[in-house]
Formats: sequence, structure tokens, C-alpha cells
Amino acid sequence: MAQQQWAVAVHGGAGGLPKNLPPEELKKIQDTLRTALETAGQMLEGGQSSLDAVEAAVKVMENSCVLNAGCGAVLGHEGFAELDAAIMNGKDRAVGSVAAVHQLPNPIAAARLVMEKSPHVLLVGDGAEKFAVAQGLSLKPREYFITARRKAEWQRAIDAAGSKGTVGAVALDKSGNLAAATSTGGMTNKAVGRVGDAPIIGAGTYAENGVCAVSATGHGEYFIRYTVTGDICARVKYKSEPIDKAARMVIDDLAKVGGTGGVIALDAKGNIAMPYSTPTMIRGHLKAGGASNVVVEAALP
Repeated sequence: MAQQQWAVAVHGGAGGLPKNLPPEELKKIQDTLRTALETAGQMLEGGQSSLDAVEAAVKVMENSCVLNAGCGAVLGHEGFAELDAAIMNGKDRAVGSVAAVHQLPNPIAAARLVMEKSPHVLLVGDGAEKFAVAQGLSLKPREYFITARRKAEWQRAIDAAGSKGTVGAVALDKSGNLAAATSTGGMTNKAVGRVGDAPIIGAGTYAENGVCAVSATGHGEYFIRYTVTGDICARVKYKSEPIDKAARMVIDDLAKVGGTGGVIALDAKGNIAMPYSTPTMIRGHLKAGGASNVVVEAALP
């Protein structure tokens, strides 16, 4: 039997970037997505798991300080980042999530620890941070997460003008295992304690072997209400729809009720779909034997 060919896709958020974004920051976003893809690709080529690959890809984006996750995440009502993340293993549908954390530079690493080192699925706030520290992770001061661009956005309170991005990754490894990971700072000027779709399984993150892996980005409240990632995989599983059709139908249906955003979706054969209903979506993909393909467009005024 021929060995499964690996594939990986990443996103850096839907909604579009400001047109006046400095060229050096735009380039850093492009470089970040390419690095995330190539980091994951090297791992998959070397036989590592899809779970390891999606965690590593998301960490690259969390550490970049130019995307809405980890350092560089948008700021909530009180002027600090409040972060959510989830990871899911399609092999056994094991899940870990954290939400409303303030000082974890890599929430995705904490989410994986919740999955592997606790009997729980979702930990929030101080409890999640205390658990992460007990497992060996370090905290950063709240100021670590604040960048000049995010501070300016917060001061203008431009919640409705964008800044709803999220980062995520989906991967298929050589053993046929699927995995998904998502990390976000949510929405600019959001209410204290607001949790979006990223850490909610079936809303912002989902993976199941033999079916698909999906990571979402957009207006989280709608993605929760319409269980977007779970719905996409259900259409593939029960209706045998191709991944591109299933993902596009769900995103289009969501847009009809006012829910904007997009997903990256990957099926068990390595087919990739990346539909979105916003002006653009930062995205990229890489398959075995190919070159990384990254799309970063500035679309907001």
C-alpha cells in the first residue's frame, strides 16, 4: 500500500488587512505564514504527526507579533490581550482548549497540555494559567502581547472595522492522521471574559480521521451558533460531499445570516478548501513535493 502523502494549510485571519499597513509588516506576515507552513511541512516529511505539525505551525504565528494570536493579539475592553486556543487530534478525537488567558505566550501549547495532561477538555482564565505553569509553561507580563498597531486599534475602538482575525492550521500526516489547531485574541474592544469560537470544538476547530480537519476565523458568535467546523465535517461524513463543496456551502449559508469569515479545511485524501466571505483571508498551503503557497492581501481602507 502506498504511503499517505502529507498536506498542511494555515490561516492568519479573515477580514482583510489595512491598506496603509507598512510594507515591512505585510512582508513579515507573508514570511510568518511561509515559515509556519515550511516548519510543519518539514515535520510531516520527516514522519512526525499531524498533531505536532499543527501545534508547531500555530506557535510560529503566535510568536510573530503581527497576527491576532499570542504576541500581537488584539486588545480587549481593558486594553490587554485575552487569548483562546484549541487543538484536536483526528485519530481519537482528543481535544484540549484554553480560553480567556492573559499571560500565556503560546496558548496552543497550553491547549495541548489540557488534552494530554488533564482529564478535562476546556480550562479558562486563571485556572488555565495555573495549570499551564504547573506543567512547565512560563507566563509573560501582559505588556508582552501589546504592539503599536493593536494599541492604536484599541484606542480607536474599531471593533466593527476588522481585527477579528485568528490563526490556525490543519494537517494530514503520512499515517493518514488529521489534526486541527486554532489560536486567537478575539475581537478588538471585546467584553472582558468574552470567548469566541476558536476554543469551542465543532465551532472554530474540528478534526476526525477519515473525514476532515477544519480551522475557522471570523465572527465567532456566528461560528458557535452554527457549529461551522463540525457541520463541514458532517457534510463530508454523512453526505459524502467533496471538501470544497462542503466548506463553501457552510460559509455561504453562514453569510446569509450575517456571519462573516472563512475556514481552512483538509480532507483525508489531502484535498484543501479555503473559502471565505470577507474581503480576503490570509492563508496558505503546502503539500508533499510542492512549494508553499501564501496569499496575503490588504483589503481594508
